[in-house]
Amino acid sequence: MSETKDKPFSMAPIAANRNLAAELVERLSGEILSGKLAPGSKLPTEQEMVAATGVSRTVVREAVAALRAEGLVVTRQGVGAFVAADIRRRPFRIDEASLDVLKEVINVLELRAALEAEAAALAAERRSPAQLQAMREALDRMSLAIEEAEDAVAPDLDFHRTIAEATGNPHFTHLFAYLGSLLIPRARVQSFRSITDDKPAYLRRVNQEHEDIYAAIQRQDAGAARTAMRMHLGNSRERLRRAAIDTPGAH
Repeated sequence: MSETKDKPFSMAPIAANRNLAAELVERLSGEILSGKLAPGSKLPTEQEMVAATGVSRTVVREAVAALRAEGLVVTRQGVGAFVAADIRRRPFRIDEASLDVLKEVINVLELRAALEAEAAALAAERRSPAQLQAMREALDRMSLAIEEAEDAVAPDLDFHRTIAEATGNPHFTHLFAYLGSLLIPRARVQSFRSITDDKPAYLRRVNQEHEDIYAAIQRQDAGAARTAMRMHLGNSRERLRRAAIDTPGAH
């Protein structure tokens, strides 16, 4: 697996009026799918992407998390991110542009409720000790990110992805990968006031709901896990609706 690049990373700056993370994901995925970034090659570093595009480290991390969720990128602790070896097909897609509309974000949450409530129940019955530990580590990383005022999209994705994996049913994992970062609605609604004005409090509420899901999975209570996940996603939907009401022009 190659870990070096033959020439410096080059990418045009991203305009501030664009969805920064979505734009970066689009550009990087284009380079990956076109073969410009070959399977196994190392992605540019955070510093290189920040310098080239003008976006923040948080945006870069969100974009890499989205690419990883889509199966285009793999990460190696302490080394960096690499183009996945097998990127042959991504058959299920939702148009990200449509997710700028509140109704479509809510539609995705309703899809999640149908998918992930059952996934949580199956995970409670089938999870391994290693998968339970991975969930715990994701929640701990999310708590740390919140306290350090950093974005918590990546550990949030990791928590939900591990639940999908713990079902033991590869179709849950594959569908999760195809949906990618669309599963985390705040990545699409950063302009909503009640989310951005008190983001740490918002994320703490989200993480407490995650803790309730984790506790049910830990004690292998399938019914409680299903209920906790459904409540979490229902609360997310209501938070978005209230945030839209508080944000002029959101519709």
